[in-house]
Amino acid sequence: MSIKKHNWTKDEIIAIYNKPIMDLLYEAATIHRQNHDPNVVQVSTLLSIKTGGCPEDCGYCPQAARYNTGVEGNDLMSVSQVKAQALRAKSSGSSRVCMGAAWRNVKDGEEFDQVLEMVRTINKLDMEVCCTLGMITENQAQRLAEAGLYAYNHNLDTSEDYYKDVISTRAFEDRLNTIENVRKTNVTVCSGGIIGMGESIEDRAGMLVALSTLNPQPESVPINALVAVEGTPMEDEKPVEIWEMIRMVATTRIVMPDTQVRLSAGRTNMSREGQAMCFFAGANSIFAGDKLLTTPNPDVHEDMKMFEMLGLIPQKPFTKVSQPKTVEAEDSQFAPLGEKPKWSRPGHTIERNVEASGKLKV
Repeated sequence: MSIKKHNWTKDEIIAIYNKPIMDLLYEAATIHRQNHDPNVVQVSTLLSIKTGGCPEDCGYCPQAARYNTGVEGNDLMSVSQVKAQALRAKSSGSSRVCMGAAWRNVKDGEEFDQVLEMVRTINKLDMEVCCTLGMITENQAQRLAEAGLYAYNHNLDTSEDYYKDVISTRAFEDRLNTIENVRKTNVTVCSGGIIGMGESIEDRAGMLVALSTLNPQPESVPINALVAVEGTPMEDEKPVEIWEMIRMVATTRIVMPDTQVRLSAGRTNMSREGQAMCFFAGANSIFAGDKLLTTPNPDVHEDMKMFEMLGLIPQKPFTKVSQPKTVEAEDSQFAPLGEKPKWSRPGHTIERNVEASGKLKV
């Protein structure tokens, strides 16, 4: 087993990222095999339980209300709708359901209570449950844990330095504080980022420094390639080259040996050969289904054909961490507090975000 290191520097990670590709792949694949079964890949399904209308100004996101992207907003799904989708995902080979809501932060009330019931319902189906709901307090994290939540996703997105060029409506520190609140429970942490937003290699390394120096390191790190959506400030960004994705996956695997590295958004632009190289380099999870929240994703049947071709086996649920117990709402020890935390609003100006906000839909 590899020794986990929590004091990686940016220069060390850049040096790994820039290694000759054969050396990089060999090292990453070796570490991957020491810590994981190389032929097992988790299949997760990402479900948008509340779409569009987000007040944030994230430059990559088609769900931001201020950008004209053609995304149709939907109210929060019902528990029965979510259960039906989870059963469908399970029958297709998924062992985890990730529920995403286009919220800035969680607010106590009927909608959050409904999400808690969704968590209870899916956990009882013997599937891992992950949520990405924006920023949460410690009490809200405890309530999710009681319901049976397996993982909470809150991506850092990029380095702290480049973050201010992507988002102006919340601070990098708020993301770290949310992860810290989750860590006060038994819920695992899922946190990664996006490449292809105009950032430098130094920024990619900076993001990995921020993730790898967390103690413990995140159990799950999604690596996304930007899907440039018309109407967003990043609509003109060039697609990420497959070798950039392979290098990022390999570097993440070396820096965080135990972590589940998730090959996330952008797979529609990757060949099977490219994805196979990512698996070889250390990726051991994908998202299945025709959409990742609002962006296109390969069909699950095509993914299963790829698995068969490569000899890959879908990972069973609760392989890494045992299944959490579900506490029913009436037995909960954590009551809603009606909190109104002062999450940051940095308020600086990002010119391309402002420009995109002013564009009218034709």
